[in-house]
Amino acid sequence: MSNDKEIRSFRLDTPDEALTDLRRRISATRWPARELVTDRSQGVQLATLRELARYWTTDHDWRALQAKLNALPQYTTDIDGVEIHFIHVRSQHENALPLIMTHGWPGSVVELLGVVGPLTDPTAYGGRAEDAFHLVLPSLPGYGFSGEPTELGWDSIRMARAWVELMDRLGYPRYVAQGGDVGAAVTDAMGRQAPEGLLGIHVNLLAGAIGLKDQLPAESEQERAAHEALNTFTTDGFGYFLEQSTRPQTIGYSLLDSPVGLAAWMLDHDTDSYYKISRAFVDGEPVGGLTRDSVVDNITLYWLTGTGASAARWYWEFGRTQAAALASGQAPPAVAVPVGFTTFAGEIWAAPRSWVEAVYPGLAYFNEVDRGGHFPAWEEPDLFAAEVRAAFRPIRES
Repeated sequence: MSNDKEIRSFRLDTPDEALTDLRRRISATRWPARELVTDRSQGVQLATLRELARYWTTDHDWRALQAKLNALPQYTTDIDGVEIHFIHVRSQHENALPLIMTHGWPGSVVELLGVVGPLTDPTAYGGRAEDAFHLVLPSLPGYGFSGEPTELGWDSIRMARAWVELMDRLGYPRYVAQGGDVGAAVTDAMGRQAPEGLLGIHVNLLAGAIGLKDQLPAESEQERAAHEALNTFTTDGFGYFLEQSTRPQTIGYSLLDSPVGLAAWMLDHDTDSYYKISRAFVDGEPVGGLTRDSVVDNITLYWLTGTGASAARWYWEFGRTQAAALASGQAPPAVAVPVGFTTFAGEIWAAPRSWVEAVYPGLAYFNEVDRGGHFPAWEEPDLFAAEVRAAFRPIRES
């Protein structure tokens, strides 16, 4: 770790020229013909992306997001040779529990903004003061306003160690961690490292299911449905994952050169979230927090920071770490802290309890909820906040 432990204030100030150039590039897009199917099976639909591009150039207000971010306490600090950006909101409530929460891909801190209020000030959102958190929201290395790693090795394990250093640097001797998508992998690694001070974790994606799918139960109807969803993902929904885990540099040229290409790549993630986002643009009917503004906010953040390629490289690191682990024949260390898990109905594969217990034998909290998908903090912030409170409540009371 770096010896420089200085924590610096951060403020976003986007030059007008960058926004002018963005609109010019969108207007100069060369569009393909319409897809030859009536669903998303050939990719992001032309009508969806044309409406997104129109909204992006005529209605979207990046300055509104800039003001929202600048209204929050933001900082940077150098950890292990990379400048890490993070939002740090301390609760006004006494005895608040420190929580570090990690976003995923194609997300950013934008996907977590809706839960800042409910988690740090629960009494203003129908919660209890004793459920309050001090919230730390870092941008993953290579994502958003964090620096881009200039050497190999920044996998989930290394990111987890960086987060432990960050919490120590902020003066939190006891804390919990939460994550989904890439954030679930980082949070899982923290649980397996079990650093002193980490009291427990909560995740909302069972990332380990991919490597264990042949060993997971398939007896109940729910388990068979989960297997079918996982098989669908690994055969028909795996395009972005395969490209980024094998050739992130190749796709990176397009992601850094074409804003519409970047938008299409980011929208083509999973069926549930795609159709929800498409509905927001084509029909004007957003689902929860997946509004036109917040979706374009997130894409614009990737564009302005030029992080399309560097963010994709995490998948390359992930693939090699997994391959090395398999080649070693050694099982990963067990998670040595209490684990909470919430299955959201629209997740890529909605993990049944039996699957979660196969990955986390010491499961301390489990719940299934009837709405929300792969980006639950973004889509259903109040429900997500309620789940995080419930998952960590036993830790507070112990």
